[in-house]
Amino acid sequence: MSETQKTLTLGVGALALAILALGTVPGVGSPDAFLDRGEPFFPDFSDPNVARTLTVLEFDEETASARPFQVTNRNGLWTIPSHHNYPADGADRLAQTAAGVIGITRDDFRSDNLADHDALGVLDPSDEAGTSLRGRGTRVTLRGDNEVVLADFIIGNQIEDRLNFRFVRLPDQKRVYAVRMDIDISTSFEDWIEKDLLLIDQADIDRLELHDYAIDERTATINDRDTVTLEKVEGDWTGDSRMAANREVDSTKVSGLLSAIDGLAIVGVRPKPDGLSASLERVEQVGITRADLASLQSRGYYLTRDGGLRSNEGELRVRTGEGILYTLRFGEVLYGTGAAVTAGAESSADAESGPSENRYLFITAEFERDQFPEPPAPENMEFEGKGDEDLTDVDRANKARHEIHREWNEQVLGGEERLVELSTRFAPWYYVISSESFEKLRLTREDVTKEK
Repeated sequence: MSETQKTLTLGVGALALAILALGTVPGVGSPDAFLDRGEPFFPDFSDPNVARTLTVLEFDEETASARPFQVTNRNGLWTIPSHHNYPADGADRLAQTAAGVIGITRDDFRSDNLADHDALGVLDPSDEAGTSLRGRGTRVTLRGDNEVVLADFIIGNQIEDRLNFRFVRLPDQKRVYAVRMDIDISTSFEDWIEKDLLLIDQADIDRLELHDYAIDERTATINDRDTVTLEKVEGDWTGDSRMAANREVDSTKVSGLLSAIDGLAIVGVRPKPDGLSASLERVEQVGITRADLASLQSRGYYLTRDGGLRSNEGELRVRTGEGILYTLRFGEVLYGTGAAVTAGAESSADAESGPSENRYLFITAEFERDQFPEPPAPENMEFEGKGDEDLTDVDRANKARHEIHREWNEQVLGGEERLVELSTRFAPWYYVISSESFEKLRLTREDVTKEK
């Protein structure tokens, strides 16, 4: 065989091996496999504002089960069904997520081999027939009105050396693509709710009451240690009559407490029983059932014989200039992380120990109407319809009284309306706060005062 023939033979052999290798390397297919490269995944989905429901399904390898997170709009109200239908602040965030989904394209074909799905992390997390606990992706589904599916896809592993690129597969297809994913698809409960829980501006707070007590659950007794009252007078915080002569209010510590109140955030929620929730929404208290009592006590709250409510670790009362008195009651410890804290497990009780410590919080609101004594009403309304030049001294006095009385009435009505809003907001829920928030809120006299 000549040298030329040898060279040709070797060249053909190398080409054959290259073709064979090309066909066996994961992620590389025939030229036809690349025909849809660059095409959008969901060409019929073009308006992000039509999205009404986002469902994100993740696989929990520890429990070998799919864990759902969902935000939806029902009759104009945004809620989180995966978290007991807690109200969501979801319209803008969902629209942003939907806009990102609209923009994803088939940037690069990687594989149409079922055997590759595990390694690429695009196995369907909802597939109960599958035996593999690993390789499950995150399934994202967007729906519009009438549950119409707008987008449905599985996000797999991050692609090495390609920033923001992930493997992506449609649930009913074998093909896997490399896709640029600039989408913030959050399943964090805190990201989807109103972050300002109390809706308080700290500048409006004019009184603080620190009720320092604890309940001995073994003996069912209350250990009342102290009650501290701080009031803001002409911009400065003053202490109560029980303040020791050698101590004064520590304005820095009080400022820290005010900031903690203003920035109070929750890490989870639990629904109260319907009967208990309803009784806290109305001015007239209804009968509390045994089930309600059990629900309260399991979270660290106890009813007294006179109808009062006490909590395991005391309470903080906060009053604003508009006459709203918030009471924050600190209950039982709640251990855990993730969904065990944010929503809890419906089929089991709360853990009695765990890696992270949180705290139940029970919030109520009242309107202190007596903070606004009614001013004298006008003796008559004869000033109405008269020009200024025709007003008598009596008319002017009655007109001034009428204006003052009108402002008082608006203030009282505003406070009562605010109370209804807050009661509706707080009544259905036990809140869960972090131990860090608890430590910032539950202060003692020693904490908020200092030596002169």
